Amino acid sequence: MRERGAVAGTTVAAAFRQSVARLRAARLRYGHGTHDARDEAAFFILHLLDLPPQSLAPLADVRLTQRQAGHLRALIDRRIRTRAPAAYLLREAWLGGLRFYVDRRVIVPRSFIAELLREGMEPWVRGPVRQVLDLCTGCGCLAVAAAQAFPRARIDASDDSRPALAVARRNLALHRLGHRVRLVQSDLFAGLGRRRYDLIICNPPYVAAASMRRLPAEYRCEPRRALAGGHDGLDFVRRILEQGAAHLTARGLLVCEIGHNRAALERAYPRTPFLWPETSAGPGHVFMLGRADFPLSRDASACRGRATRRRAQQSTRPRAR
Repeated sequence: MRERGAVAGTTVAAAFRQSVARLRAARLRYGHGTHDARDEAAFFILHLLDLPPQSLAPLADVRLTQRQAGHLRALIDRRIRTRAPAAYLLREAWLGGLRFYVDRRVIVPRSFIAELLREGMEPWVRGPVRQVLDLCTGCGCLAVAAAQAFPRARIDASDDSRPALAVARRNLALHRLGHRVRLVQSDLFAGLGRRRYDLIICNPPYVAAASMRRLPAEYRCEPRRALAGGHDGLDFVRRILEQGAAHLTARGLLVCEIGHNRAALERAYPRTPFLWPETSAGPGHVFMLGRADFPLSRDASACRGRATRRRAQQSTRPRAR
């Protein structure tokens, strides 16, 4: 943790206080693995000490080397100047106690599905889980979490972005899971053939168009294609509901994250019995759906038709000059 022969600089406690003050004064936005300036300052310091997420209290009197203290100041400078999420600056993110490599080819991992996998899926999954699909895998974080949650399962991790799959491959190597997780370039289910899965997990793009226009600078650093979910945020979810049943086993389960779109989803599919498990953000951010409960194809087509008509109507409205 300490560099041999290095000259000691400030204490962790003092460095933390100074960093928090600078981050707060800059009025940054958070949400990429950290919730506020205190979280972010701790993240930077623990990274420099090569330690996983933990309380800084036991480390308060540890002295950073001058090199570490200088590196911390430079990181804070870059965070303020660029508005890039800390995870991109450090090339590191943590989710569910697991470390991942990240860069701007992927969004920073923060899915609530990781909580459900870590706490156990027994209340919802019926029967053994032997085949799992992580749809829209991004950096591969949920595929890794699923492999740990279901040690006997084979995992497919798909994404339509070749750059994202390159990052996922790096994380599979980091967690030594290349033999159990298969990466597939696929536009949702298009490249998966007739494969069926006991569990499909998915954190698709779901940010509505109006919200995309208001994204803070930190979120605009992430790949737009991994965030934008169309007019109401449900473009990808509709396609998943139309096609997903064909890729689930008889007792298969879909687990899908949709952010703040619960009301819009339930309006679009009023007869579909979505299950909303509790997460750290409360219920309503992730839904579950068994194969037998998927909306009938005619209902899904009607929903898609309504969305198409709405977009057509908006495109013909006169634009403000």
